[in-house]
Amino acid sequence: MCGRFVVANVASELVSVLHVDVTGDDLPAPSFNVAPTDRVAIVLDSLKSEPPTRRLESARWGLVPSWAKDLSVGARAINARSEELETKPMFRRAFEKRRAIVPTSGYYEWKKTDDAKVPHFITPADGSPLFMAGLYEWWRDPARADDDPRRWVLSFTILTRDAVGELDSIHDRMPLFVDGDHADVWLDPTVDNLGDLRDAAIDAAPAVASQLEAYPVSRAVGNVRNDGPELIIPVDAA
Repeated sequence: MCGRFVVANVASELVSVLHVDVTGDDLPAPSFNVAPTDRVAIVLDSLKSEPPTRRLESARWGLVPSWAKDLSVGARAINARSEELETKPMFRRAFEKRRAIVPTSGYYEWKKTDDAKVPHFITPADGSPLFMAGLYEWWRDPARADDDPRRWVLSFTILTRDAVGELDSIHDRMPLFVDGDHADVWLDPTVDNLGDLRDAAIDAAPAVASQLEAYPVSRAVGNVRNDGPELIIPVDAA
């Protein structure tokens, strides 16, 4: 699973790497401890234009479907199992037309030991951005007026799959990683063969995972109030 991640100075790189057409004007500041319900920048292909417009937009972590009564639903949907997208009502409609990429610098995972859980930071060894497959939804807040710019909330979830290689020794699940070669197909809202799309993404993710490094970091990351580059400094596993 993925319950915390890092976004550090990657937004500017995405415009060229993922061929972004429009960049939102309210993108969140970098964070070394992104937690559920926080806002980060995601990439999506909007169908409001023809051809679709690729956008980099601020979104709330935790998917809130259009039928939800309030935002609290999102707290239960920060992750979605990629193997179950077509059968879960929470994610099925978003999987059909509203796929996203969540650009990060890496993520945290906790490894169970005999007497504790040790946080690890998992990140590309070469310092490049790490792209995670996601889904997004727009939710209309019924408590806000039609002319309130905050009436529409963009939210997202991060997809997961079985962990492989070294990552499997830390946790049995990992994010569904997307490399640059598969990004366009994943984001394309006109793709119809969703089963093949999902299976291709699952099959391609291990190649990205093999390029990652993982190392223990301070337990300070467990407190959402802590946020700074010191959180990703390696510490002695002992």
